[in-house]
Amino acid sequence: MIELNLPTYPYRLKRKEDGNIAIWDTTRHRYVALTPEEWVRQHFVAFLTNHRHYPAGRIGNEISLTLNGRPRRCDTIIYDAQGEPLVLIEYKAPHITITQHTFDQIVRYNMIYNVPYIIVSNGLSHYCCHIDYNTRTHTFLQEIPLYEGL
Repeated sequence: MIELNLPTYPYRLKRKEDGNIAIWDTTRHRYVALTPEEWVRQHFVAFLTNHRHYPAGRIGNEISLTLNGRPRRCDTIIYDAQGEPLVLIEYKAPHITITQHTFDQIVRYNMIYNVPYIIVSNGLSHYCCHIDYNTRTHTFLQEIPLYEGL
């Protein structure tokens, strides 16, 4: 896998019976297929927990939702202490350029959740946006905030 613009961590891999490689997902507590997007997700979640102090128990991966009557999955949702969604995260594989289309996708998901923070990452570039619903404005942040600062 490609080196990312994220700190490395002691990930766990295993070869499945079908010959494919799987990576341990600490939030789902199971091995999942190692794809380029999954490589980004696992590194980003490790970054959040190990470096930005996000509680592992408040992170959910591959959360199902229904949008316009169609089933979808949000890559990662971070919850607050009351169990309410606080941050939505969308991942792309490192070779995928983050575009307006990527932001449109996560903004559509946020129409359901109305969280104050959305993050998009391909493992090389990371974008975090704070949404102020009172003033109807958004601000791109210079870095991913600490959990305590959300």
